[in-house]
Amino acid sequence: MTTLKLALDWTPNVNHIGFFIAKEKGFYNAEGISLDIINPLDDNYKLTPGKKLELEIADFAIAPFETVISLNNKQNVVNAVAIYAILQEDLSSIASLKSNNLTSPKLLDGKIYASYKARYEDKIIQELVKNNGGTGNFKITYPDKLGIWNRLINGEADATWIFDNWEGIEAKGKNIALHTWSLKDSDIPYGYSPVVLAKKEVLERKKEACLNFIKATKKGFLFAGDHIDESVKILEKYVTDYDKENINLKETILATKAYFGTEKTCGFMNSERVSSFLNWLVSRKLENQKILNQNLYQNLL
Repeated sequence: MTTLKLALDWTPNVNHIGFFIAKEKGFYNAEGISLDIINPLDDNYKLTPGKKLELEIADFAIAPFETVISLNNKQNVVNAVAIYAILQEDLSSIASLKSNNLTSPKLLDGKIYASYKARYEDKIIQELVKNNGGTGNFKITYPDKLGIWNRLINGEADATWIFDNWEGIEAKGKNIALHTWSLKDSDIPYGYSPVVLAKKEVLERKKEACLNFIKATKKGFLFAGDHIDESVKILEKYVTDYDKENINLKETILATKAYFGTEKTCGFMNSERVSSFLNWLVSRKLENQKILNQNLYQNLL
């Protein structure tokens, strides 16, 4: 057995379900892999998934696509590459409580946005506001990452970035009315998020194991869409007590399963979608043009 380690981007949730299923159902074991899953709660997000990848604390890290750009363009370059897209469509949005009366992103001007401090996040939100007629002048706060959602629902922030298939399901279950805005509706292309990242040298050193990891992972995500009730029971083993009590796990799977993809598309990254995001970053002077020629992703299967 080859032991591999995967660093999660967040506390266990529906976007991770394929990994949990593949582990519980023995799909990894069948491919000669013993998978250790690293929960960010273990260190209260002291190290990001990207940093754990860089230090080889993990063989794989889950993160938004922008993390692979960041790793390849920092002073001490990390030769990272995205190897698996968990979702085939962007299921995230910018959310505000309806009670805040922010009926348009432009009304975020002068308000408080709770940021995860992701590489382009603040600039993307400014662009969202400007594209809807605002000035992009709002206050940005950087709360503890794992507590940002609660900052919003407790009224300590006016807007933040959420996953519709997780926090959105929690809000629905609690009758918390939200205004949500997608980036695509404001002409902002976005890359795949989340994706699985690996260092190129690790892919070379553990080539067969990495391919088997992707094969078993894909099987896990496809299983989730076809076996809802069993998948709920597996997910229940991993989520926090808070999420177990506050989120309808079955609803999250039903809302997400179509976006895991099919046998042909599961995990796949489309070159046009990646290029659109990269070109947008360059056009907004958020990145140097050199990113357009970097090998930032590989479809391994």
